[in-house]
Amino acid sequence: MSLWKRISSHADCEARMAAYYDEKGLFDLRLCLAAWIEDRIMSEQITPNSAEQLERVALKFNEDLQQKLLSTRTASDQALKYRVVELCTQIQRTSALELYTHLRGGLQKELQLATEKSVATPGPSMPLSPYNMNNPSGYMDPSEMMAVQPAVGAGLGVIHNALGTAKVELFEIEHQILQYFNEFSACGNSLKMLVQNYSYMLNSTGSPNPEEAFKCLMTEKAAIVTALCRSYICYEPLQELIISELNNWRRQQALAGNGAPFQESTLDQIQRCFELLESFIGHLLAAVKETLRVHLVNDEPELNNLLERVRGAQKNLVCAAFIVDKQPPQVMKTNTRFAASVRWLIGSQLGIHNNPPTIECIIMSENQANRFVTRGTQMDSTLAGQSSGEIQNCSSTMEYQQNNHIFSASFRNMQLKKIKRAEKKGTESVMDEKFALFFYATTTVNDYQIRVWTLSLPVVVIVHGNQEPQSWATITWDNAFADIVREPFAITDRVTWAQLSVALNTKFGSSTQRALTRDNLDFLFEKLQRDERSDYITWNQFCKEPLPDRNFTFWEWFFAIMKLTKDHLMGMWKASCIMGFINKAKAQDDLMRSATGIGTFLLRFSDSELGGVTIAYVNEYGSVTMLSPWTARDFQILNLADRIRDLHMLRWLHPSDTNGVPQERDRAFGEFYSARDGTNEPKAGYVRSTLHVQVRNAIGDNGSIIGTPQHPIPSPPQDSSMSMGNSGDFAMADFDVNFADVYKQII
Repeated sequence: MSLWKRISSHADCEARMAAYYDEKGLFDLRLCLAAWIEDRIMSEQITPNSAEQLERVALKFNEDLQQKLLSTRTASDQALKYRVVELCTQIQRTSALELYTHLRGGLQKELQLATEKSVATPGPSMPLSPYNMNNPSGYMDPSEMMAVQPAVGAGLGVIHNALGTAKVELFEIEHQILQYFNEFSACGNSLKMLVQNYSYMLNSTGSPNPEEAFKCLMTEKAAIVTALCRSYICYEPLQELIISELNNWRRQQALAGNGAPFQESTLDQIQRCFELLESFIGHLLAAVKETLRVHLVNDEPELNNLLERVRGAQKNLVCAAFIVDKQPPQVMKTNTRFAASVRWLIGSQLGIHNNPPTIECIIMSENQANRFVTRGTQMDSTLAGQSSGEIQNCSSTMEYQQNNHIFSASFRNMQLKKIKRAEKKGTESVMDEKFALFFYATTTVNDYQIRVWTLSLPVVVIVHGNQEPQSWATITWDNAFADIVREPFAITDRVTWAQLSVALNTKFGSSTQRALTRDNLDFLFEKLQRDERSDYITWNQFCKEPLPDRNFTFWEWFFAIMKLTKDHLMGMWKASCIMGFINKAKAQDDLMRSATGIGTFLLRFSDSELGGVTIAYVNEYGSVTMLSPWTARDFQILNLADRIRDLHMLRWLHPSDTNGVPQERDRAFGEFYSARDGTNEPKAGYVRSTLHVQVRNAIGDNGSIIGTPQHPIPSPPQDSSMSMGNSGDFAMADFDVNFADVYKQII
């Protein structure tokens, strides 16, 4: 049930909120776009924490609102068109900031009122879950619900978080379902009595007053029909709410694909609600059918309409309960094994687990998925032939686990052998093309067929590892910014920096186990921003257009740094030894201002080299020297900490935005040094060699020597080692602070 529906169900609350919105002339807007306003404001991931950020959010909201109103003007309802025109005029008279803050404040007031109404209801403030009542296992089969006494208290509990959004506790929903189910079950005796009286009337031959008996039956039946309609009215918003909660779970599942925290176990609670609803709607359907058998008049439109609505609700519930609970890899390489699983949240309801169906899987292109979704749930026998590729081990029979009531099918050994690609247009590449695994099954329940299907999250199919970075750009953007419910696989082509910064921070933090700082994010924004007047970042800026004066995109640069950090720098990054995201000019300025002076250094990610990290330090002449970047290939030979140990001119690690004071070099990096104690003796006939790093001297424009180590590495005695480097092969002026690897053979 939407927030406004809950408010409008209480006349006093509706009057208070109407007066509030009328202060700015926004009450009609709140009514006309109630659901959209709630979804748009409550789904914001960032809380505005400054005047500038609040203004940016307000401007974006105002822009989206106008687009929504303009799209509504295409409606065929003339009255609605005129109303929309009036609303457009009204919002133009109100500043974007004033409009946004008033609506946002209104939602917070509505949430507070909804909470007060819920708390004001008599009964315990935290009702027990029905699954814990007299049941050590914590599980109660929905068929036992009739034995549960009606719980006292109505209303769903609402919890507020920092964003001002509302979260409905699932145990409260369980409690609400049970309450309404028990209220519905109260008419069971009345229905049984009606059927008995109807049977008696049909079989009676000498009734003293048949007209009076008929009137009594009509009255009894009318009361039962009213009770059934009331039960369905109570049931319907609960089903909508649970399906919405499942969609939210699926949204969190997509965000988890980018590394966001994910409470996967919430699905068990959602399943319990699905089971309760299925039991509720099943009993309601049976009651409606039984009432129809009491045939007193020829035409019963109200009851027949109720029958169709109940059947439709049950079908929607059963189909919505079929989901992918374990997603396949979203960047999928051909001829590589992978796993996935699907789950049917109806558990043992409907008895399908007694004759479990076989789930089939095919891979669909974006266009195929789009065409299928527009057809609804219709499937035919030719579906298997519509696959966009060939998948091995693509079928699995569902299994029911009695201990936890999970009804699922696991695909443990699938492999994509072939893929059919669509024709590319313009600058499209195979790494932009989205597919999805399509799982489907057909089974029979009570002599009628149930066809269910579900789609996985989008996947990008690659054949070579060098296609991986751009593929992850496609997946990262889709996971972060896709709507919960959409046409496959529609996605916006621009987002605000506030939205993108969350996605980048989530991705980098989950991969490297340390989040980005505000300074890091500010640096990334500067790198991405093309137009200082706009706070939006487009898809092309993100991963298509090369960075200024570079031959690679922002995403290629960011992804390479993320991979380098994960593979070779994780410990030092987590320990805040690497400043990383800072440009050359700021690094030089910070070092020149450092209190520790000569020998102070910092580590930054290279702007010019993909996946490179470089050292900037204050040399013995008081100026800053930048060393050529190292990449993953260098660290496969000698790790970063050991390279820093070899460069004796490096003395003090410059403070970062997480470490506020300078650190002595060996204190900062000592735990990451490799052992060089000579304990592993070489085999007979061999001498051990160790690898050291030194900085080549370079002659500056003014003839001065730069880059000279403060404490040069002493030359080894000629009788105990020999140089294996190439230091004598090049003139010193050919280098600008490059590195030569010097091998020392130690007897």
